Amino acid sequence: MTKANKMPRKPVGRDRIIFDVLSHVILTVLAACCLLPFLLVLSGSFSDQTSILTHGYQLIPETFSLAAYQTLFKIPEDLLRAYGVTIFVTVVGTLLGLFLTSMAAYVLSSRNFRYRYQMSFFFYFTSIFGGGLVPWYIFNTKYLHFHNNIIALILPILINVTYLLILKSYMAGIPEALYESARLDGAGDFTIYRRVAMPLCKAGLATVGLFIALNYWNDWYDAMLFLDEGRSDLYPLQYFLNNILTKAQAISAAAARSGLPMSEVPSEPMKLAMTVVATGPIILLYPFLQKYFVKGVTIGAVKG
Repeated sequence: MTKANKMPRKPVGRDRIIFDVLSHVILTVLAACCLLPFLLVLSGSFSDQTSILTHGYQLIPETFSLAAYQTLFKIPEDLLRAYGVTIFVTVVGTLLGLFLTSMAAYVLSSRNFRYRYQMSFFFYFTSIFGGGLVPWYIFNTKYLHFHNNIIALILPILINVTYLLILKSYMAGIPEALYESARLDGAGDFTIYRRVAMPLCKAGLATVGLFIALNYWNDWYDAMLFLDEGRSDLYPLQYFLNNILTKAQAISAAAARSGLPMSEVPSEPMKLAMTVVATGPIILLYPFLQKYFVKGVTIGAVKG
């Protein structure tokens, strides 16, 4: 095709230019608002305790110090073991939770399931009303024997009704003709679920999987309820770091009440260093799931 035959490029209008400039400016400001708190946390973790107490948190450390990280890594074996427990719980819990949630969502979205609306209401009802903390704790420890067990970090938060309903809405948007074609070819329900529904729900599965992984990675409440101090080998990362900070603050408070010199434990930078240590790996995971996460925002957009 010669240059003479090419279609002339349509000139960009003034309104389009103004819209592009405004959208870029607004998105840049919003990105900076999201990024600045993390930079403040990162900077504070490398700051000196005295400079934070004197001048507050700053984007650039006034006095650079590695004391917070040196305190955290004084016992690297315990920290690595806590990392290992958290990684194991996150991987196993995410895979198992995603598998069970997607299977339940497939059943609830199937038009061949007669009681799908009643069952959906049952799941929704249990997400609003619960038996309370005490009956839940007694049931898990006395009858299910979750006390001082790694299972206590996985099963109590294995299924989230909100994620179940999200996947249900996503699968309900898959054309029914695809399911009927698979049944005509002799496929059963599990085959349809595995070879039709799952490949078409990659965006929804990645989004829900990321949410489940975040729940497991940040969970410390179940460890506090079900694990004793004698089972510190089962402490996940979040609970392990929380114990370090709590003990450091208790030592400083006791020293202040007794009139002794204050402990040199950098409690303020340690809080921020713990945030960096705990959130770093999960932040690195997000870019690999970003394209699926963006698609997952349009859940239910597939038309039959």
